[in-house]
Amino acid sequence: MIVLDTHIWVWWVHGDKRLTPTQIEVIVANETDVIGVSAISCWEVAKLVEYNRLRLPCPLEEWFEQALSYPGILLIPLTPEIVIESTRLPGEFHRDSADQIIVATARVYNCPLVTGDEKILNYPYVTTIR
Repeated sequence: MIVLDTHIWVWWVHGDKRLTPTQIEVIVANETDVIGVSAISCWEVAKLVEYNRLRLPCPLEEWFEQALSYPGILLIPLTPEIVIESTRLPGEFHRDSADQIIVATARVYNCPLVTGDEKILNYPYVTTIR
């Protein structure tokens, strides 16, 4: 199992060239297993669309339906365990609540987080795939 950071999920769905060969390889390898997407990523995508920072090729509802039906995708709900973990992350972590929840999700599920976010990549308390 892997967890995708929000931008990685969007890039994967859109076939974005910013995905690294390693990220693509890991995602494809997990299509027959589990590719976790945190519920908070849905909120992040919706907010990016709302603020015109992300343009989708179709209405948001349709995009979610398609993006969540990709092989291996599992929408991971916000659970009390994940929420509590997000407030107790060890060490120094930045104050972005969505990132805290995504990192906490990977930690609770004990699996790597696929990301390109330098703040997360530099955080030593979660396994990441660049």
